[in-house]
Amino acid sequence: MAVTTSDRPGIERRHGSGAGPHLRAAVLAFACAASLAFGMAVSGPAHAAAAPADGPPYDEQILRLAEIMGALHHLRPLCGADEGQMWRDKMNALIQAEEPAPDRRKRIIERFNRSYRALAEVYRTCTPAAREIVDQYLREGAKLSRDVVSRYGRQ
Repeated sequence: MAVTTSDRPGIERRHGSGAGPHLRAAVLAFACAASLAFGMAVSGPAHAAAAPADGPPYDEQILRLAEIMGALHHLRPLCGADEGQMWRDKMNALIQAEEPAPDRRKRIIERFNRSYRALAEVYRTCTPAAREIVDQYLREGAKLSRDVVSRYGRQ
């Protein structure tokens, strides 16, 4: 049963624990979605940092993916993409696959929502800068996904 909270522009919280056994599928789904949304993905900068003690070694990459998906959830429709709730759905799939502990789940959701809200405050119409952010985030998200899968995914 999903518990919906007021801190969302669309993320449902489901309680679980531990690292997700389906990480590879979740990040591949993001990579595929990014590639489909923007054609072939190109390499971009990665945001790697030490993970908190209660998270997996790839936690910072997952948090960055959450930020990217939150941004894309706002900007892609603003700039004319007819994707419906695709980025919110991808975020939910990532959370479901990760099965994070409650504190980690909260951090992931907060990153998505914070990014969504920040860009919603700045971009009320599609601008060339908004399009550039979309392009950059699609590349960065695809690269992060590939990096996490190649380093931490099951072979």
